[in-house]
Amino acid sequence: MSVERAEVGVPLAHEREVLRQAGIALDGRIVTLWEISPTAAAVPVLSGIPDPLASDVDLDLETTLRRWGAPIVQKTRWVGCRLLEGGLWIVAPVRSRPAAPPPSGVERRSRERLVLELAGLSLGAIAAAEDGARRRLAPAEALWELARQPSVIAHEVGNPLAVALGNLDLGLDAIRSAHPTELTGTFRAALLADLANVAEGIEQAAEYLRSIQDRPFGAAGRMARFDVTPVIRSCVTLERPLARKHGGALSWQTSVDSLYLYGDSGALYQVLTNLIRNALDASQGQRSAVLISLDRIGEDLHLAVRDTGQGITAEHLPRIFDRGFTTKPPGKGSGIGLAVVKEITEAMFGGTVRVDSRVGEGTTFTLILPIPPQRNR
Repeated sequence: MSVERAEVGVPLAHEREVLRQAGIALDGRIVTLWEISPTAAAVPVLSGIPDPLASDVDLDLETTLRRWGAPIVQKTRWVGCRLLEGGLWIVAPVRSRPAAPPPSGVERRSRERLVLELAGLSLGAIAAAEDGARRRLAPAEALWELARQPSVIAHEVGNPLAVALGNLDLGLDAIRSAHPTELTGTFRAALLADLANVAEGIEQAAEYLRSIQDRPFGAAGRMARFDVTPVIRSCVTLERPLARKHGGALSWQTSVDSLYLYGDSGALYQVLTNLIRNALDASQGQRSAVLISLDRIGEDLHLAVRDTGQGITAEHLPRIFDRGFTTKPPGKGSGIGLAVVKEITEAMFGGTVRVDSRVGEGTTFTLILPIPPQRNR
């Protein structure tokens, strides 16, 4: 079975030599390089020996990547081998930088896993020398590179600060317009809630800055299992004052009580915030609601943001995810938000973004996120 690529100019000999030497270090096992296809299948690209048997390259994705609860992201590459005849596979990602050190300082990876990690780094270095590290970056690294860009920093810090200012404006307006006799316990509670949202918005901005300042190269940020429903509920709650300021309203509905994704919960919050802001901007001057919905359809989670605003023209629709593209007036838009939405959805969660829009009727953005295996508790 041949697994060589037909691409021109790819240094197959160098990559094969990495795989061959890794196989020697692993007591003669056959080490193979795979790439995740658009159908989420592991396609063998190259092996340490010419024409290996099918059993030596047929990676069982279900019992490797999926049993870790890791997202299966298109175009990422993995290197690995079968530990025992007919047994489980062990794999490591191809990347251009090493992973962060163990949190406890104690190395718990097996000798086989470390060999494959080093092979993955070597293959990543070859790919980086060939066509630039950006093309082959692992999901966490791609997001890290994106987060470091000044335009993205300004955009993502500006969002939570806008939440803080919106809540602060509401509180100040309430105090200015209130008669002394109206300063009741109910008024005080509402004011304290607005001020709590101010603090939350400022803390989110500070947390974003801390995350890109303190994160070591190659680290994956706050990657962990998290319940998606509270994240969305919190985002909608904090964005409502800004919606009121725009003359609109936010509402949300869910058929999902609890469901866990794997990744950075803050990144999903960031994605939803950007979509809500776009929906509010599209609905300015119209007292209409922006609806956020969350549903499970088969093995995917559908998170949708729908507005009844001006819609997107057919001319602009193909470019809306291009970084720097915006139809907003100067000073009103940076063209960053939707690029960040697409990058995070695809690179971190292995999902896709669907857009349905009609001019004069509104737009719906739907995130389709594959659901990783769920634990009992």
